[in-house]
Amino acid sequence: MGKTYDRIDGRLRSFIESQPLFFTATAPLSGDGTVNLSPKGLTGSFAVLDEQTVAYLDFAGSNAETIAHLRENGRITLMWCAFQGPPTIVRVHGRGEAVFRDDPRFPELLRHFPEIEPGRHGLRAVIVVTADLVRDSCGYAVPLMTYEADRDLHGKRFAREDDASLSEYFTKKEHIATSLDGLPGLPLPLPPSTV
Repeated sequence: MGKTYDRIDGRLRSFIESQPLFFTATAPLSGDGTVNLSPKGLTGSFAVLDEQTVAYLDFAGSNAETIAHLRENGRITLMWCAFQGPPTIVRVHGRGEAVFRDDPRFPELLRHFPEIEPGRHGLRAVIVVTADLVRDSCGYAVPLMTYEADRDLHGKRFAREDDASLSEYFTKKEHIATSLDGLPGLPLPLPPSTV
């Protein structure tokens, strides 16, 4: 049933690019640390950069666990599962990095996301993942569900923020600068946007 691949191309690429939802999983090195699993969506916020590399936009939220874990150890797994069509699950296991707004690579990375207005969602970073292992498997037990549309609530909430108010928002949140396990999270104050 499941197969291992050395690149993201052809059918795998088409599949993951067509999914409206994916999940990210990270964990600290500590055996008793908190494993993080997050859903990611929003049309246009994910891109395949090449056959080994994918990226997604990291938006404002109530914590920064993924960023903290990537800063500590870089391990990440991304998973897509088909809620419509043939039952398929694809996982990309790899090494991730949070590219922050003041990084010289940031503007070039944003070019891969032409459908997204950077200021509208409180963009914090671009998460870049280099695949070490790509696997697919059946999704026979994944339910059939219908995708209706992206929610517009996130954009409405964060479109009214500028760099200063966004930094203030992040500073007030308990697990943005520091993870649940005390690891360094999002560097604050938030660097000004270069785009």
